[in-house]
Amino acid sequence: MEHRTRKYRGAVGLLLAAGVLLTGCSGTDDGGGKATSDERRAGAPAPAYTGGAKEQEGEADRLKETAPPDYLSTFALDVDTASYGYARRTLADGRLPGPETVRPEEFVNSFRQGYRRPEGNGFSVSVDGARAAGEDGDWSLVRVGLATKAAPSTDERPPAALTFVVDVSGSMNSPDRLGLVKTSLGILTDELRDDDSISLVTFSDEAETVLPMTRLGGHRSSIRDAVDSLEPAASTNVGAGIERGYEEAVEGRRKGVNNRVVLLSDALANTGDTEADDILERIDSARREHGITLFGVGVGSDYGDAFMERLTNKGDGHTTYIADEEQARKVFVDQLPAHLELTARDAKAQVAFDRKTVEKFKLIGYEDRKVADDDFRDDTVDGGEVGPGHTVTALYAVRLRDGASGHVATATVRWLDPKTRKPHEETGSVATGAITGKLWGGRSTRLQVTAVAAYFAENLRGAGLPGTPGLGELADRAEKLATTTEDASVTKLADAITRADRLKGGGDAVEDRGEGEMD
Repeated sequence: MEHRTRKYRGAVGLLLAAGVLLTGCSGTDDGGGKATSDERRAGAPAPAYTGGAKEQEGEADRLKETAPPDYLSTFALDVDTASYGYARRTLADGRLPGPETVRPEEFVNSFRQGYRRPEGNGFSVSVDGARAAGEDGDWSLVRVGLATKAAPSTDERPPAALTFVVDVSGSMNSPDRLGLVKTSLGILTDELRDDDSISLVTFSDEAETVLPMTRLGGHRSSIRDAVDSLEPAASTNVGAGIERGYEEAVEGRRKGVNNRVVLLSDALANTGDTEADDILERIDSARREHGITLFGVGVGSDYGDAFMERLTNKGDGHTTYIADEEQARKVFVDQLPAHLELTARDAKAQVAFDRKTVEKFKLIGYEDRKVADDDFRDDTVDGGEVGPGHTVTALYAVRLRDGASGHVATATVRWLDPKTRKPHEETGSVATGAITGKLWGGRSTRLQVTAVAAYFAENLRGAGLPGTPGLGELADRAEKLATTTEDASVTKLADAITRADRLKGGGDAVEDRGEGEMD
């Protein structure tokens, strides 16, 4: 995903305490409405015009006037979870994950959030927060939550035409790599319907089509035989594999179905073109003209995280990571419709903070997903692709001004309909009067899980948010939350934090200064 980013002033401050609850939502389903005069005075972004370039430019000018650049936060939506999955695998191996592989938004998005879901296509917008004990009670932890409609059942979803691009290079020669890929494809062969189709491409130093696009009905045995035949070979030419995969996807493309390329690899490219941008450029027409998206599934203890993420971002897709058969079943059975179908293309979010009530704020994570504020309603600027059943969470540290009262922020999500490419928007606003309750031990257990996951990620990447609970305390909180929520994924979070606590200590304090958006 290629974003034009802007520079931000200010410095990282202390992160603790108070939160904000949703006080109202409003929105348009076609991008054609106008914000109220109260919203404009408060600094909320006005819903976009779709009536022409001059009108849209006028709205952009008004947006800049009502919410100064330092009080806008704009980013592309992200449903990736690979960073958290890989961190868990690395910690289980007795190693700390590299800070560059830790993305807090992917930790947070790995957990259920409990947001309300819209009845139709598009997004719901929820905003909440909570007050935590501590000396800096003027800081808030604010959660902006976006959710799509519930994923359809296997029987209700549209048919799929999937081209699997499988890495069979020498580095994949282990049970937890190629062995796990073959197991995953076997699970998927059992899960897909008779009207779904599969093609299979492998790559090492060269790419090969093992199976052309084939309907599942009446051909499951031949598909299983093709999967069983996969054997490790030589080098890793990811570029050749993806190029051949998209050729097969275009040739086998079916109208009215979900056409997708699925890359299964450790992403350790060492032969041919190893630059993600160059690889995706070669299949650009297939990606844009035919709308074929790329889903990356990472495997292996040594994993090319940055390379895989760049590929899928540029390929209008997303990534996940699997370390064992349990996770494979979660991805290829429980979450399959969400990975196959699209609800929104080029989705972006913008949060407009009110400088009358907000002194400073910081978006936790999303560094490589930031979008220039002026590009929020430029639909030629790449955003994120989101499927049904997904949730996206943006967590902010917000410091209110002394004695602040009234409007705090308005969150707006904008996306394009996958079929018509028509823009839509939905918004939610929040005010200081809704600040109630405390974070730890408060009424929202899901918000507490979100906070634990984000704090854990920040600790792992050495971001140095002083006042954040230490790893030992975070592990204790996660264990209690696992009992309260009866959620096995929270139990695994507690285990990962405990492992990290054995391997490292806490972070250093960071100076708190400045106003507006913080670096």
